[in-house]
Amino acid sequence: METAKKTTITVSATVNAPAAKVWEIWTNPEHIKQWTFASDDWHAPYADNDVCVDGTFKTTMAAKDESFSFDFAGVYTKVENHKLIEYVLGDGREVKITFTEEGNTTKVVETFDPESENSIEMQQSGWQSILDNFKKYVEKK
Repeated sequence: METAKKTTITVSATVNAPAAKVWEIWTNPEHIKQWTFASDDWHAPYADNDVCVDGTFKTTMAAKDESFSFDFAGVYTKVENHKLIEYVLGDGREVKITFTEEGNTTKVVETFDPESENSIEMQQSGWQSILDNFKKYVEKK
């Protein structure tokens, strides 16, 4: 009997910073508000984050012109400091993020279940843009 192959999307970036710094900026709500958006006409006016198993997070992403906003929220299912975060979004989709220190850089890889509203390409592009924004922000700090 064949099992259905689950489609996932992966994005990645190599950040020029050690894993401890990358982790701090990824998980600290004050930093999250500075990088969690895909384009300059959006921002993240609110972030709350409790990085532990069964801890919750919520980030509000909003258009700067106030035309649209949404909350990105979920519950952590696995956390290994400076190495791994796994969580489930409110709609049941799963996300896994690995942080691999390689000398003075850290490779961040996000793998996530797609939603059904937007194309795979659009979702990959959006998540990659946010990750690229993260990389830029970390490297300026």
